[in-house]
Amino acid sequence: MTDPLDSPSEPSSSKPSPSEPTPAGRVPGEPVPTLNIANVLTTLRIVMVPFFAWFLLADQQQYGLWRWLAVAVFAAAVYTDKLDGDLARSRGLVTNFGKIADPIADKLLMGAGLVLLSWLGELWWWVTVVILVRELGVTALRFAVIKYGVIAASPGGKLKTVLQSAAIFLYLLPWSQTVPWVGTIALVVMLGAVAVTIYTGVDYVLAAARLRAAARKGGRA
Repeated sequence: MTDPLDSPSEPSSSKPSPSEPTPAGRVPGEPVPTLNIANVLTTLRIVMVPFFAWFLLADQQQYGLWRWLAVAVFAAAVYTDKLDGDLARSRGLVTNFGKIADPIADKLLMGAGLVLLSWLGELWWWVTVVILVRELGVTALRFAVIKYGVIAASPGGKLKTVLQSAAIFLYLLPWSQTVPWVGTIALVVMLGAVAVTIYTGVDYVLAAARLRAAARKGGRA
């Protein structure tokens, strides 16, 4: 999953440099159509969320076919996140729609997984609250300081995303509730995800404070 603050910024210029190859099938300077394969995959990920929730709840904690369908949909949705990003960059399909829709899709998927697992009593509510508050808080922070500049990407951002996705996937596996060692691994990974989530959240708050202070100092100079 990719948060705007957890991913490197896009190049400031949309024109490829002479030393860089033009993305396959793209003409330099040609407008990027909103309807493209990367955006279709992002939209598909959003559409997958209600089906994921439906399958998980339909299982009624019987850990049977419906649960496995929920696991499959979650895994497919996570994969589309990587795939649409790779396609957007390699084919030059980065659009404003994608920049907005991609993080929304990620937060819907992660949020649905966390809330439903807590609702089913399989994950502590405090874990869900901490992660969601951090995610929503960082998004709000991004908009709050955008007039001062863009916060540099956090090195732990990608690790945070991987750990969150892996932890939710492990918790979704029926074995996490029936096989003790699988449940233990899921717990350890989730606690690691929480720790990195908190660390990167604090890091962003400090970065925002430094950015604001620097902008104000420059304004007085």
